[in-house]
Amino acid sequence: MVTSLERNGSSRLSSFASPFAQRAISLPPTPLFGTDGIRGKAGQLLTAPFALQLGFWAGIAFKSLATMGNIVIIGQDSRNSSDMLSMAMAAGLNAAGLDVWHLGLCPTPCVAYLTHHTDAIGGIMISASHNPPEDNGIKFFNQKGLKISPKEAQLIEDGLSGQTHETEGEQWGKTYHHTDCVHRYGQFLQSTLPQNSHFQGLKVVLDLAWGAAAQIAPQVFQSLGAEVICLHDQPDGDRINVNCGSTHLQPLKQSVVEHQAQIGFAFDGDADRVIAVDRQGRTVDGDYILYFWGKALKEAEKLPNNLIIGTVMANLGFERAWQQLGGTLQRTSVGDQHVQAQMWETGAMLGGEQSGHILCHHHSYSGDGLQTALHIAALLQQNQSCLANLVNQSFQTYPQILRNIRIEDAHRRRYWQDCDLVQTAIATAESAMGTQGRILVRPSGTEPLIRVMVEAASQAEADHWSDYLVKVVETHLGG
Repeated sequence: MVTSLERNGSSRLSSFASPFAQRAISLPPTPLFGTDGIRGKAGQLLTAPFALQLGFWAGIAFKSLATMGNIVIIGQDSRNSSDMLSMAMAAGLNAAGLDVWHLGLCPTPCVAYLTHHTDAIGGIMISASHNPPEDNGIKFFNQKGLKISPKEAQLIEDGLSGQTHETEGEQWGKTYHHTDCVHRYGQFLQSTLPQNSHFQGLKVVLDLAWGAAAQIAPQVFQSLGAEVICLHDQPDGDRINVNCGSTHLQPLKQSVVEHQAQIGFAFDGDADRVIAVDRQGRTVDGDYILYFWGKALKEAEKLPNNLIIGTVMANLGFERAWQQLGGTLQRTSVGDQHVQAQMWETGAMLGGEQSGHILCHHHSYSGDGLQTALHIAALLQQNQSCLANLVNQSFQTYPQILRNIRIEDAHRRRYWQDCDLVQTAIATAESAMGTQGRILVRPSGTEPLIRVMVEAASQAEADHWSDYLVKVVETHLGG
């Protein structure tokens, strides 16, 4: 998809300016935009002066993208630094001559949806997703509610680094608070469910991770008739994602079993991903969700070519079970933007990640944890079944171990592939496991980590080779 910004943005940027934005700021030596926008420690890279400049140059880019309109939508999660960053971003956008609709606390997909379905020319979400409270991040959406392309991101970086020239201008925008728009997003979610969907008789536990879904997720489930038990359901910037949510499932598992609920859902800090738990306390990750939702769409003849887009992290058990149903799984690099790109290219309608980012183009173009949870709950009600039964009738996952090695040196993280000793260790493990296992070593796109994934036919093999590879990476890259 080639946007008007990619075609002529660089030539139009020079026609905009702000009197205060006269000096380029210092940028880190690595690219500013990672796999999911800009992310880092609040108060270090992500400061108010930086956000002010970033908002201004993002506004210039949005104006170049749009043929008309002057509204940008901003949402945020509950982090203590989110107010500071969102207000500074809004000021920068105002300086670029744009009006801001500030939604306040809301999920990331709410920003994407409202950007696409209003007169907005862009959207911004202040959140670091599943990262700890001290981190924060800034995600950008274009007029269609899609994450901006690398070319669009580069235009913003060019402005920040002083590569884009500016002229004087005195056209200021205003900021308006539109928290009521979040309710419109909730209505949209319900409208995507099968006709006459209701959750009467369903007991569900929601782990809101002290984050962006704390208010809207319980409201939507309750409005459909479900009995809702909430965990970590207040916006709390000190505790967002801390030992809770989609990356820490133990509290949800215990609660589902204790309350004899049929199902539980855990969201991350900005609610663009979800992991489920069945009544036995078993984890039902994105692979299972893709399998269940894909099977339902396939039976309804709504899944072109029976194709699902996954990532290199998708479990071999899921892939082989889907193939037995006559389906095809295509793998991409980790990151929902890669899944999205492959879906556009192939015409696939369903894709996602093991971590719980699920995209269904029948309903939206954004990964949406709350929408996914609602559709899985609706699927259970339609089939008059429970999640545990679906799991029992699906597939067995291969033992998969994911280990994270913290490596602060960005140079070492980027060039791990050039380390002969690491590459030799990977080749040794791959040769030993043959077709009965997989290895994936990669740098994180959002944290200073090297991730090592080992998948094997037995737990013992997975343990052995993951220990071996982690030791090699720590020894030769961690110093």
